Amino acid sequence: MADTPDTANKRTNNRTSERASPLGRVVLASNNAGKLREFAALLDAAGIELVPQGALNVPEAEEPHATFVENALAKARHAATLTGLPALADDSGLCVRALRGAPGVYSARYAQLAGGEKSDAANNALLVQNLAEQADRRAYYYCVLALVRHADDPEPLIAEGRWHGVVLDAPRGDNGFGYDPYFYVPGLEATAAELDPALKNASSHRAIALRQLLARLQEEA
Repeated sequence: MADTPDTANKRTNNRTSERASPLGRVVLASNNAGKLREFAALLDAAGIELVPQGALNVPEAEEPHATFVENALAKARHAATLTGLPALADDSGLCVRALRGAPGVYSARYAQLAGGEKSDAANNALLVQNLAEQADRRAYYYCVLALVRHADDPEPLIAEGRWHGVVLDAPRGDNGFGYDPYFYVPGLEATAAELDPALKNASSHRAIALRQLLARLQEEA
């Protein structure tokens, strides 16, 4: 039997309510185009419109803390304060077991903090140098996501993801950025820089954290 107009409208409304999020528009506390694409693709399914902070003239926040979660929260609260909107931030890095978790939260400034230049090439060179005498090459990319509904949110949503691999002595692959050419994922038989971007985005630490965040959002719906 064909739907009547009233029945069709009810079904449409039901689908919309299932997809709708009370958050609506959310500021991404980053201007990284790759992060925006990756995050927006998953969050759109939850009815969330993600806007980069640069589009709202929000400057980058300071990241003075020694932990990923504190930095992620600082960035999210900064963006929410300046826009009046809910905000999402991530903080991530590479953690190497033999180096007691370094470069960790300082991944982007690893070489700079040792007196070198701030660049991916310098960071990777220092990492390989510091692992020269180490047999244990296990490492993981770590990501923390922090979502605040407003700047003073006392119950921010926190999600985390770990992507396990090992550090190589020589780079492989031309995709990705940061430590990706040296980060080999045994289960995928490739470095992060050798993976097709779609496969990387589905497997990475950020993807794992995003799926966890979406599950939390669905619990609140």
